[in-house]
Amino acid sequence: MFIAIFVGFAIVLLGLIAYQSSIQIQREQLRDVQREIVQIRLLSSQSGVRAVAFAVQRLADRPGPGIYYLGDPTGVMIAGNVTDFPATILADPGRYELNYERGREIYGGPEDEVPTSGTAIVESLELPNGLRLVIGRDVGERRGFNAIILRTFFGGAIGIIVLSVLAGGLTARYVLRRIDAITGTSTKIMSGNLSERVPVTGRNDEFDAVATSLNAMLERIERLMVGLKEVTDNVAHDLKTPLTRLRNKAEAALRNPDPEARRTALETTIAESDQLIRTFNALLLIARAEAGTSTGAFSDIDLSEVVADVAELYTPVAEDAGMTLETDIAPGIRLDANRELIGQALVNLVENAIKYGQNTEGGGISISARREAGRIVIEVADKGPGIPEADRARVFERFARLEASRTEPGAGLGLALVSAVVRLHRGDIRFEDNAPGAKAVITFPAN
Repeated sequence: MFIAIFVGFAIVLLGLIAYQSSIQIQREQLRDVQREIVQIRLLSSQSGVRAVAFAVQRLADRPGPGIYYLGDPTGVMIAGNVTDFPATILADPGRYELNYERGREIYGGPEDEVPTSGTAIVESLELPNGLRLVIGRDVGERRGFNAIILRTFFGGAIGIIVLSVLAGGLTARYVLRRIDAITGTSTKIMSGNLSERVPVTGRNDEFDAVATSLNAMLERIERLMVGLKEVTDNVAHDLKTPLTRLRNKAEAALRNPDPEARRTALETTIAESDQLIRTFNALLLIARAEAGTSTGAFSDIDLSEVVADVAELYTPVAEDAGMTLETDIAPGIRLDANRELIGQALVNLVENAIKYGQNTEGGGISISARREAGRIVIEVADKGPGIPEADRARVFERFARLEASRTEPGAGLGLALVSAVVRLHRGDIRFEDNAPGAKAVITFPAN
């Protein structure tokens, strides 16, 4: 449809140019005729018949499409290059179109003597001294030029149509090939192959922009699906044991006639149930954070105040564990964030530091917050056993438990929640060696 509209517009434009060119040529010819009439009329009013006849004959002798005739009041020819005109043209002044015969004209020598005839547009008028004057132009040259314009018009129209069809076909082929590539990738993904990606040509055109966005979306979907599978597998593996233990303890309590033993078994069951509930709540919070649908809207918060509140809350806990908690918090650090989620992430890091840093010589925790090179940096460090470099990325996975912490209580979801909260706030988290101990480093882009 676009090509048809373009071709139609181009043809109309060419036709308009051809028509205007033909009209302009005719106007120029008529303008020349009027100018010569004015000159002859002026000469007639100032000079005699002889001067007028000489002027008309001089114009008639020039080669070209000019038509000239000067006759006396009875119509007898005095000068000119056309010997005969219809009596009506000589008698009634006005503009006429007629076929004429000049007789024979000589161009160069006798061998170039050729008859001339054709069609002309002429102006007939009576001069002030009574002479009859006819001046005109042969339209053959104009019609020849019009024929050239017409041939050029049709040639241009055909060229436009051919080139437009070729360009449209190539464009459609290119577009459809790129769309087919996207469709093919979508089909493979729907069949279950989530690793497929839309091809990117590297031309940085609109299709590459769409392909890049789709690939980023597919990468995100694949990561979520892999995470979902891992969560399902881990839930099935890690929760099967405590659920089985719950059932066994409940069954043992039913069979035990001792009321005190039953009470103890029920208290243990409640404690196990609370741990399971906390695990599911953590999984739900992680899922919401990763999906970007966390409860509570983002707002401009005083991050320094949030870090200071967490440090103040856990200072007594650290002292009870025989540790010291030091802070180095720059004032006035602000961040567009969810206060509750940021607080929960910091709480998880501090609790981990207390859990794995206690019972170590010189155990202590340090918390710092500062601005650095256009970023906001928060660090939580301990003096515990640290994290092996090979495991520093794996600790952020759900249900990830290092061998040294298998005997510690917990489900391995705390750091997964921290990672999800940091990603939700467009930040980054990593563990570094604190020599000794581990240091969690969180960076956020500054507002």
